[in-house]
Amino acid sequence: MKARGEEVCSARSSQGHVEFDRIQGADRNAKIVAQQGPRLYFGSMTDSLQSIRHEESGAFCVAALYHFTRFPRFEDFRAELDAVARENGIKGTLLLAAEGINGTIAGTDEGIAKILAFIRSQPEFSGLVHKESRAAKMPFLRMKVRLKKEIVTMGVENIDPNKIVGTYVDPKDWNALISDPETIVIDTRNDYETAIGIFRGAIDPNIKTFREFPDWMRNNPGLHNKPKLAMYCTGGIRCEKSTAFAKEMGFDEVYHLKGGILKYLEEVPAEESLWDGACFVFDERVSITHGLKEGEHTLCHACRYPLTAEEVKSPKFEEGVSCPHCYDSRTEADRDRYRQRQKQIALAKKRGEKHIGS
Repeated sequence: MKARGEEVCSARSSQGHVEFDRIQGADRNAKIVAQQGPRLYFGSMTDSLQSIRHEESGAFCVAALYHFTRFPRFEDFRAELDAVARENGIKGTLLLAAEGINGTIAGTDEGIAKILAFIRSQPEFSGLVHKESRAAKMPFLRMKVRLKKEIVTMGVENIDPNKIVGTYVDPKDWNALISDPETIVIDTRNDYETAIGIFRGAIDPNIKTFREFPDWMRNNPGLHNKPKLAMYCTGGIRCEKSTAFAKEMGFDEVYHLKGGILKYLEEVPAEESLWDGACFVFDERVSITHGLKEGEHTLCHACRYPLTAEEVKSPKFEEGVSCPHCYDSRTEADRDRYRQRQKQIALAKKRGEKHIGS
């Protein structure tokens, strides 16, 4: 079986690729034009983004990547991958499993180039593609290479995106698809992610973890009321499994945003966007906006919920201790414990160090 990466495997290419014509006027129904043959999974940064001077866009390169493939030697690969990451000053998290690799890492441009070259030197990952953005500060505290049962945890046996998956839709064609009245749009992310940003008209399943998504699908028969399902997530990996699951459930026309929200925010101009808010990211930037610029959200280190400037002004907010989202669900003993941790973080900061629990 071919691995899925830069080119769609034969199982996918037989399904074709979908493009949606932009139709002016009141009728915005998407016209589907199927094209046979393998297509790029999703591209790297656009030339315009690459040309931005680093001192203006951020000193650190942030690379988001994933690749589904059969990888039975994942346990043996861990130590070598971790060593290469540390040799090149890379920080972040990489997950390894029998189904492939997933993660987000950051470092200098040279360091990121070297670790990506090393990963691609492995036969299983030769077709690996990634998405890049920039950060003003190193967005991770340390490097972690972890072994997992799944590179994105859905908890459903025998869901294999190498065998069946939804149809990719380019960011430039996404607006037409989700504006089609025959399409149901579903956000597959967790509730704390959807709280700060969502596509206009999308359904928010209000789930705590991705493990809850299959049951949400099973318990919503109304999803069959329209012929098309369109799903999206941050970078695309959750939709590999959510669309595969939907196809297994018997849904026929299932689509997902190629490259995820990140690629949409990179390529679609703000004035044409149907995205409302910011996109949550799993690093110290907390959120990003159009053009992949760092957002203005901060993180509650007690509950890991993203906070707006207004929420930070709440009397229930105390840095590192509580926020409006977790204050009522925590005890005073919890808050005392968090205050002690926050004191240690402040002391480490004075010494010019980073506290591992910050």
